[in-house]
Amino acid sequence: MGIRVPDNIATLKPYPPGKPLEELEREYGISDSIKLASNENPLGPSPMALEAIHKYLKNLGRYPDGSGFYLRERLSQRLGVDESSIVLGNGSNEIIDLVIRTFVQPGDEVLMSEPTFLVYRLMTQAVGGRPVQVGQKSFAHDLEAIADAFTPRTRIVFLDNPNNPSGSVINRKDFENFRGRVPEDVLIVLDEAYMEFADTEQTVVGLEYLNLSPPVVSLRTFSKAYGLAGLRIGYGVMPSEVAGYLNRVRQPFNVNSLAQVAALAALDDEPFLQETQKVVREGLAFLYRELAEMKLRTLPTQTNFFLIEVGYEARKVYEAMLRRGVIIRAMNSYGLDNYIRISVGRPEENQRFLNALKEVMKELKEDG
Repeated sequence: MGIRVPDNIATLKPYPPGKPLEELEREYGISDSIKLASNENPLGPSPMALEAIHKYLKNLGRYPDGSGFYLRERLSQRLGVDESSIVLGNGSNEIIDLVIRTFVQPGDEVLMSEPTFLVYRLMTQAVGGRPVQVGQKSFAHDLEAIADAFTPRTRIVFLDNPNNPSGSVINRKDFENFRGRVPEDVLIVLDEAYMEFADTEQTVVGLEYLNLSPPVVSLRTFSKAYGLAGLRIGYGVMPSEVAGYLNRVRQPFNVNSLAQVAALAALDDEPFLQETQKVVREGLAFLYRELAEMKLRTLPTQTNFFLIEVGYEARKVYEAMLRRGVIIRAMNSYGLDNYIRISVGRPEENQRFLNALKEVMKELKEDG
């Protein structure tokens, strides 16, 4: 092909998406499979969100509210921040993209941990920026090493808190020490996609640093705790000046109407949120206990997912589990070749996962 492609795009390795559940079942000749690979809500979507979607369907001939007026108003009231500080996105992923496209020029540096959410690196490379990855310490952000990596070209530092894929969190004291070393012209982005599952007494919360220096952007999503992953809606809370620049780059009508009305309703569905948190807490306790009996190492988590060291090549475990109708995540793409990651499911799904894993581990051991 004669078209010229910039090196930063030509060398970009795309985010590895999973195949549709139906296609995996067809390929492997299985049915009634369960998916514990994408950190989704085990209960599905908020019932109040579903009701709101149904009522709104007759309005689909109209464009979405480009300003997200009602949702931003409700979030403003809920969070105690000005509406001008809130930017809505097609998932919090879009806010990540907007932040990078707004503030990073070719050659600029963006700091992040390794391993961490892959999208930070991909989006940085896509705009010609330089992703600077700093190794973790005991599966947690090494804030001292990250601070040592700042240079005059650093524009943004991404910290997913809780971290994906490890589930670890940043405590308040460590973050305070870290902030003291961050240059005033560097944007700190705290990606808090799983904050609804975390113990916030010890965990730093980005909203507490709004309008302080250096500037902090807090990212949240409706995909996890509220079960709206398929609608793709998230938001960022940040200094209004930062939000103003993002809104110059943001596409009009970037968040569809059904996502907005569903998110608005989900915010009021407190019983659903509490039930989700309960199911996750109880599921984690059960899974940790059973996996300990299997002599498998698990990492502590403040999310609805966790890592398991299986002692074998993760792709082999993934394939063997898939043949049994259980979809998990092999962590090879994160450089964790002997680890799998699973999301907490409903009780019957958790038990099925354990039954399948016991069979797989026995099979792999017998194969040597």
